Amino acid sequence: MSFKRVFLVVMDSVGVGEAPDAKQFGDEGADTLGHTAQHMGGLKMPNMERLGLGNIHEVEGIGQSTHPEAHFTKMEEASAGKDTMTGHWEIMGLRIDQPFRVFPDGFPDDLINRLEEKTGRKVIGNKPASGTEILKELGPEHMETGALIVYTSADSVLQIAAHEDIVPVEELHGICEFAREITKDEPYMIGRIIARPFVGEPGSFERTPNRHDYALKPFGDTVMNYLEDDGYDVVALGKISDIYDDEGVTEAIRTEDNNDGMDKLVASMDKDFNGLNFLNLVDFDAKFGHRRDPQGYGEALEEFDRRLPEVLDKLGEDDLLIITADHGNDPIHHGTDHTREYVPLLVFHKGISQGQNLPMRKTFADIGATVAENFNTKMPEFGKSFLKEIK
Repeated sequence: MSFKRVFLVVMDSVGVGEAPDAKQFGDEGADTLGHTAQHMGGLKMPNMERLGLGNIHEVEGIGQSTHPEAHFTKMEEASAGKDTMTGHWEIMGLRIDQPFRVFPDGFPDDLINRLEEKTGRKVIGNKPASGTEILKELGPEHMETGALIVYTSADSVLQIAAHEDIVPVEELHGICEFAREITKDEPYMIGRIIARPFVGEPGSFERTPNRHDYALKPFGDTVMNYLEDDGYDVVALGKISDIYDDEGVTEAIRTEDNNDGMDKLVASMDKDFNGLNFLNLVDFDAKFGHRRDPQGYGEALEEFDRRLPEVLDKLGEDDLLIITADHGNDPIHHGTDHTREYVPLLVFHKGISQGQNLPMRKTFADIGATVAENFNTKMPEFGKSFLKEIK
């Protein structure tokens, strides 16, 4: 038996406790799901509970299921990093031994000078910042001078914000394409360049849907490439297409937030396709983890759980659902960075009579290997399939 459609949902940053090497990353004691639940006085996630989430990790409010409906375990990241691209690339079979660079003190002068020379615009900001807060701080100056707002985060990312009336979207995208070209190699090795257009007036700025990510291309082929090469569908929902720089993607569908992502996922389940449907739900990470907002994080988790039955109800007999994460981002932890944690793995299909505790996975790439074996395509260099264990 093989599955015709595989639905892979990444709950961006929903870690389940510190990884064995957490100390090397300054993340001892990190526990995204556990600490969020404690803050909430217990999480109400009955649907994830019945799948077996409470069997993976002790979580206040989420009990252990005596008859879990999904197979369950947790996964340890093998790559040398804890960012979005590293986690996702590993999920699809790549191991990253050279971590992307981060810039906690802002970008080097030579890089900023090249941006200014190329664009004819000054750069302001050049520091780690919240995207909404830096607009409040520097948006008025940008509107007065036309200077570009450049900032970073705990991720390997260079973000350029500009008002659409001051710097047209097409111009901003061109600037970001130049930034991408000059930062893809050493000494920068920046994972993503992000165009952040916004509109409005001082005191009421709003970022627009014209955001665009310019990611590094994966350094090798992933399982998505193998699927595309063999004629399978690879439907990318949310920022998945950006994370892989469109590699191995046959259809890309953008989303506005978690709820829209779930809407798009449910709608895509009505389509007849053969292959992988890959969704990233970014709000957990971007809106709540980095901003250290455990209340918002918990509410987003509960909202995801409320939407889950819509997905489960639409699964066919030859569909497979995999729910996981790409790293942690403990909203109680110090700083604003991702956290080095185990991630959950829940695997569900209609043929499961009793969910089992799978062996712990030593790499996220086991997911990619499982998808590859299911579709009888080329296997990735890393990862061990668990396909036979879940049937």
